[in-house]
Amino acid sequence: MARKAPGINTGSMADISFLLLTFFLLTSSINTEQGIPRRLPPPKDENAKDIKADINKRNVLNVLVNFNDALWVNGEELNISQLKEKAKEFLENPANQANLPEKEIKEIDNIGEFAVSKGVISLTNDQSTSYEMYVQVQNELEKAVNELRDKVAVSYFGKKYDALDTALRKSVQKAIPMNISEAPPIDYSKAE
Repeated sequence: MARKAPGINTGSMADISFLLLTFFLLTSSINTEQGIPRRLPPPKDENAKDIKADINKRNVLNVLVNFNDALWVNGEELNISQLKEKAKEFLENPANQANLPEKEIKEIDNIGEFAVSKGVISLTNDQSTSYEMYVQVQNELEKAVNELRDKVAVSYFGKKYDALDTALRKSVQKAIPMNISEAPPIDYSKAE
């Protein structure tokens, strides 16, 4: 009678595989995209009466990109290369002009008292706006905020915003907030 070859006990192999899988899932990091940091409008309440909010118009910069990729800022047609400077001037309001946003004095950690702009950039685009134009507008608005943050960071801390540690970055973010509100796209070609 021939001897049977001893077999390998594979009963615990499934347990070991499960433990290894669990270990790698818990210890690995998954890159999650952060998206574009924007303030979206609140959902429309169907039961609420049509009450207009008391918003000071000087605090809002209306940016519109229509279906022809034309850029309009507060009713004035601009070239994309002019948008960054227009947004910077609006948010900073260096001469405290009456047609630009109000400022509110706030106490900010690591900075002290700082005049924070109440300005909000309201971005609206058409459904037919090209993706390239949409991204260009987003980039220019982001550059405007980043340049203002760099200016504050250099004047208070001697370094650009990206070189600051987390606590100092948060202080600069409070001084120069990313107040860009994005409305849902509208189909202007069918609008009345």
